[in-house]
Amino acid sequence: MSREEAVLGRAAARCRERGIRIPTFAQMRDPSRIPATVRERLRQVGLHDVDPANLFRITWKNEPVEKGGLFHGGNWVEFPPALTGVEARIVGLVGKWFPTGAHKVGAGFGCLVPKLVAGSFDPTAHKAVWPSTGNFCRGGAFDCALLGCDAIAILPEEMSRERFEWLRSLGAEVIATPGGESNVKEIFDACWEIRRTRPECVIFNQFDEFGNAIWHYHVTGAAVDDVFRQMARPGDRLAAFVAATGSAGTLAAGDFLRQRHPQVRLVAAEALQCPTLLQGGHGAHRIEGIGDKHVPWIHNVRHTDLVCAVDDAQCLALMRLFNEPEGACFLAGEGVEVGFLPRLSWLGISGICNLVAAIKTARWYELSARDVLFTCLTDSMDLYQSRLQEQRQMQGPYSGMLAARHFARYLQGIGTEAMRELGYRDRKALHHLKYFTWVEQQRKDPHDLARLWSPDFWDETYAQVEAWDRAIEAFNARVGLPS
Repeated sequence: MSREEAVLGRAAARCRERGIRIPTFAQMRDPSRIPATVRERLRQVGLHDVDPANLFRITWKNEPVEKGGLFHGGNWVEFPPALTGVEARIVGLVGKWFPTGAHKVGAGFGCLVPKLVAGSFDPTAHKAVWPSTGNFCRGGAFDCALLGCDAIAILPEEMSRERFEWLRSLGAEVIATPGGESNVKEIFDACWEIRRTRPECVIFNQFDEFGNAIWHYHVTGAAVDDVFRQMARPGDRLAAFVAATGSAGTLAAGDFLRQRHPQVRLVAAEALQCPTLLQGGHGAHRIEGIGDKHVPWIHNVRHTDLVCAVDDAQCLALMRLFNEPEGACFLAGEGVEVGFLPRLSWLGISGICNLVAAIKTARWYELSARDVLFTCLTDSMDLYQSRLQEQRQMQGPYSGMLAARHFARYLQGIGTEAMRELGYRDRKALHHLKYFTWVEQQRKDPHDLARLWSPDFWDETYAQVEAWDRAIEAFNARVGLPS
């Protein structure tokens, strides 16, 4: 018996013992494919319960309820022009209704499960290591809990308190590294120490694991396309897809969209305080969820049309405007419908960054009411109440006057500064920046770096999902649970 067969046997036995059935990527993309027996089980399961059935809720199409929900056409919000100040239609996919409250649980699935069903990850012997600036390690730890695996989360010590508390409540081992959101190298250094000292660990680095990009390509990209077809009016165009760089996994959804909407522009957002793509710069910032100072290995830079930098002070100010009672009162007075205002809590800090970047994109390209821009709202304010409280302590109570200033400066005043449209040579120059992180620091092969520039490489990479789904189906058959 080969090593892989032995590992598959132990993994299948673990899943059989715990009643674990694994969804395919096709089922996450289209939940109508999910078996009726699983649907019946989900009626008794809470959205955030540590129950293997919640593997089937790794989709953008969960009903927005805390328990017993099934599926519908997708969770999304269209921002009114009274808020955005532009004619173009700006739409955000809502990550709040994933298990854990963030879509990163899907990126974690895309990294872990293909190795599990291929026999290269043993849930009875290995520990899964999730280097992250917050939500990815939360998603990975949750995936591990559902699949009966041990998890180790690595994240910067300055991330929000909610992240650390939640990880420890789930039983994950937590390693806090120096610094904050943009201190990604320190996370990578911790990974090298683990490789050296802990052979039982398997590292799932979201910045170089193509499973992250593949999940977003097939699941997030398809979700955007589905929502566009539901809400588009005759003559509407899918004009742009905007996402903060982070690990660059979400940007892969843009590669999917370009196959179906060749005119779509793909926009990468980053913090103004750490303008890596904009200026080759560095620095520290407070937009949690978009760690940087490097170009991720899995970023298909060849498809990036525009870089947009967003001020972290702008995001924190809008966080208060969107979530303080005085802010809601002011926005209502400016014509934002009262019934819409609670939806602003669906934007976490990086979601606010994405909204600002989408508005800047609409202004840059002078888009009209026929143009639709999409972005992703990775998580919600449920994960940032401590940050809101910090701002109250630092700046005092929120007032109508402060709301007016924030609205005028940070929404009405959005312009086209700190943006860079990329030509072919600009894209290739950004691609070359990968060398310094990934070849010099992380010991990648320079020949592999050259392959990343080829469109054929990305076509072949994204096409792996069909083989992965066949392997998942074969694994489930080996587990042998009643259908």
